[in-house]
Amino acid sequence: MKDAFGTPQSLLVLGGTSEIALATARRLVARRTRTVWLAGRPSPELQSAADWLRALGATVHTVAFDALDTESHAECLGKVFAEGDVDMVLLAFGVLGDQAHDESDPVAAVRVAQTNYTGAVSSGLVCAKALQEQGHGSLVVLSSVAGERIRRTDFIYGSSKAGLDAFAQGLGDALHGTGVHVMVVRPGFVRSRMTEGREETPLASSPEEVAVAIESGLRRRAETVWVPGTLRVVMSALRHVPRPLFRRLPL
Repeated sequence: MKDAFGTPQSLLVLGGTSEIALATARRLVARRTRTVWLAGRPSPELQSAADWLRALGATVHTVAFDALDTESHAECLGKVFAEGDVDMVLLAFGVLGDQAHDESDPVAAVRVAQTNYTGAVSSGLVCAKALQEQGHGSLVVLSSVAGERIRRTDFIYGSSKAGLDAFAQGLGDALHGTGVHVMVVRPGFVRSRMTEGREETPLASSPEEVAVAIESGLRRRAETVWVPGTLRVVMSALRHVPRPLFRRLPL
């Protein structure tokens, strides 16, 4: 159960090597979180992440999880919930893809969509059902401002995040009043391995800054968190820019 400050005692991360997820886990472990499940494809990176959190004092388990293997989600995630209540699920997996390449390779484009959207729908519903059955918990979904107003330069990734964002909002409404809290996190450009080599956009943030925003949102039981917060105003304005003008913006 969460403590009086809203800090979960147990955490399940879907996307166990995500830099944002690990920064969040580190902050939570420094508070009161004692049990962490890292779900991801088995790899040395996943084991290193688990060892790193163990060194901070947490009991850490790893579980084999593949976002694209949706038929396995109920079984592999069900085993986690069978071990005891999970106070917080952090859905943090996703791929950026290569827009220039993927436009000419529909199979690659579909892989981006399936990972970011279909995989999230499947695993999100499995976790939501388990949280509802235990009667409490938070499902935190990493979306992106890229899904708020789709840009020419990354419309494949952006459209997948738009779908994920809409799904998470609807799921939050469906679970309202059940004791389960759904929070959508919309970071802008985040300096990480995923964006390495790409031109940084204004209002960029670090994984640590996103983690701080997630922790703050949990305490407030926020439904939507923008990182940084000023992006909410910026995207509200961009949402209403006419398309002919939007195409000319250097975004």
